[in-house]
Amino acid sequence: MIRKTMLAASSMIFLMVGCSTQAQEDDITHWKMTHISDASHLWHKTALEFSERVEEKTDGKVQIEVFPNSQLGNEVDNINSIKFGATDLTITGETLEVWTPNAILLAVPYAFEDEEHMRDVVEGDIGRTIESDITEDVGLTPLFYMERAPRNLTSNAPISHPDDLSGFSMRVPNVPLFLDTWAEAGAKPQVINLNEVFTGLQQGVIAGQENPNDLIYSNGFYEVQDYLNLTEHVRSWIYVVVGNEQLEKLPEDQRQAVEEAALEAQEFARDLQEEEQEALSDLLKERGMTFNEDVDQEAFREAMLPALEENLGEEQYELYLEMVEQGTGIEVDSE
Repeated sequence: MIRKTMLAASSMIFLMVGCSTQAQEDDITHWKMTHISDASHLWHKTALEFSERVEEKTDGKVQIEVFPNSQLGNEVDNINSIKFGATDLTITGETLEVWTPNAILLAVPYAFEDEEHMRDVVEGDIGRTIESDITEDVGLTPLFYMERAPRNLTSNAPISHPDDLSGFSMRVPNVPLFLDTWAEAGAKPQVINLNEVFTGLQQGVIAGQENPNDLIYSNGFYEVQDYLNLTEHVRSWIYVVVGNEQLEKLPEDQRQAVEEAALEAQEFARDLQEEEQEALSDLLKERGMTFNEDVDQEAFREAMLPALEENLGEEQYELYLEMVEQGTGIEVDSE
């Protein structure tokens, strides 16, 4: 019911906005791209790089103006604005589950062993299935994907196994799947707004939290947490998408140029991600955090598996198992 209300409200907003922003001036196509990250984030840097490459490859015939930091709305608003013709491109991920169920697979615990495993899945049959669903169900065409940094657990004592989670109170975002998986693993998860987590840790309301390293650093959690446990429990990706109608309006040569620019932007984002993650690890260690590498990730995955089966639909759970097995080569016992 909540999802339907969100979609209905956003629909009313963008119906009032009016016609498409894909304006034509002297045969020049002007696209608007919007996203929720700030101007210092990797996503925005990649969006600007993509915009520049598109303009260069189309000889200025396609120009993209980028609006960061939720200037034109939240993620659901941004998606709806494309569907109703107010904007043209955005950056989005598992939020697409609102429209197409398989999008939940963009961010599920312990689907991947490492970056290479994730890339193989995203660029293989399962990734193509998800992309096709997005195109058909949502009306958006994924142009390229960007990897997200893995999520890690922080604490004031090393946590290497689910057995260490007994009585461990931790913050998780307001994502039912995250709440259920951590509870199944033995922790006591609770939802707290991100801007309140530092105080909660400082005052002992919670003993730990989980986030990618960039958010661990930017929120100063190294000041109130001693250990960064390399649980790497969620590896995920996100898409840069364009409206189907907007893409189809381009002449074939311009569409091809946009697709070429997209592949180059994907490589740009990957290189930038690797550089930033290495730098962040060094910074967190310099700030006093101890990196606990002695984490039994397989034990965490097995502990969380019942919650995954409970939360995912039948089709999504089967695809999840395929994703896991593609990396391990071992059939997963879901009983």
